[in-house]
Amino acid sequence: MRGDAAAREPAGHPLDLADGRRVRSTTVICVRRGDAMVMGADGQVTLGSTVMKHSARKIRRLYNDRILAGFAGSTADAFSLFTRFESKLEQYGGNLGRSAVELAKDWRTDKLLRQLQALLIVADARQLFLLSGDGDVIEPDAVGDGLIATIGSGGSFALAAATALLENTPMSAREIVERSMRIAAGICIYSNQSITIEELRTE
Repeated sequence: MRGDAAAREPAGHPLDLADGRRVRSTTVICVRRGDAMVMGADGQVTLGSTVMKHSARKIRRLYNDRILAGFAGSTADAFSLFTRFESKLEQYGGNLGRSAVELAKDWRTDKLLRQLQALLIVADARQLFLLSGDGDVIEPDAVGDGLIATIGSGGSFALAAATALLENTPMSAREIVERSMRIAAGICIYSNQSITIEELRTE
């Protein structure tokens, strides 16, 4: 019987990549409440046990600034996925759901894409999806009067904080994202307090 920590971790953890590797970096959260969709991410980049950068931007605006995309995992791999996802958005006229499904299909079946080590959250002003390399396209369930999706090693902490704030306070989506990110960064050693926030609103 193996005694190491990895052996005791359950299979199918939400931070696992398609090949079983674990994402141990960053926190990204997206919250929708009212007419606002807000995404936040920390700025820490680690290499092993060393912090290499404190102010990385892990959120991008795509398709004429109408789509938000945030990543956890390898920066280079995430940029490759952003480029592929943006081409899908162009192909399908900005249809977020269709573009997410088509990217997930490619990501799962393409031999090169399968090697990419990243998880994505993508959102427009109304919809929100979590994408993984094993073909998952997950639309989160409603929480109170809003939606929440998180990825990264601090995602569980941010999710718990945001859920409590959505269900028990009148705070705006932006306030919830900022507060939840700061709570997660105070707990997760792979996340920091250098937070980037982007917001979309329904027209």
